[in-house]
Amino acid sequence: MKKELYLIANDIRSAHNVGAILRTADGVGAKKVYLTGYTQAPFLEKDKTEKEPTKPQKMIAKTALGAENFVDWEKKNSIKDLIKELKQQKISLIALEKNNKAEKLGEAKINFPCALILGNEIKGVEEDILNQCDKTVFLPMRGKKESLNVSVAAGVAVYQILK
Repeated sequence: MKKELYLIANDIRSAHNVGAILRTADGVGAKKVYLTGYTQAPFLEKDKTEKEPTKPQKMIAKTALGAENFVDWEKKNSIKDLIKELKQQKISLIALEKNNKAEKLGEAKINFPCALILGNEIKGVEEDILNQCDKTVFLPMRGKKESLNVSVAAGVAVYQILK
């Protein structure tokens, strides 16, 4: 049985992080990446007619290295509407966030198909989104910092989930 994995990048500020997440999604064979909230998309319909893409889209392309052309991705404004859609499709929702309900990722039982929700670089995954998830997982940290960069954390997490 193929482990079907979706990624949801919600309110990611950095276009470089978006590109890295798309590249990782390609590397692990993710089914689809959803870019929600104010997360930048690699290109928009209007960009196809413009001669020069916007700066954030150039930055996505710089780190995605073409993955934005291979990975199935979709821009969705509302993560709440997306969550409803995915729940109707029986896709398990997993938030990558450290809180008092979170399980260590290596010890958590993952049900497939699943969607991993990645939150904002500063604020993480919002509480109202966490409350709608089937599970919350975290990456144990050994140093002084409490978290990794979101794109790095995504890479570690997806490989652990698909292990």
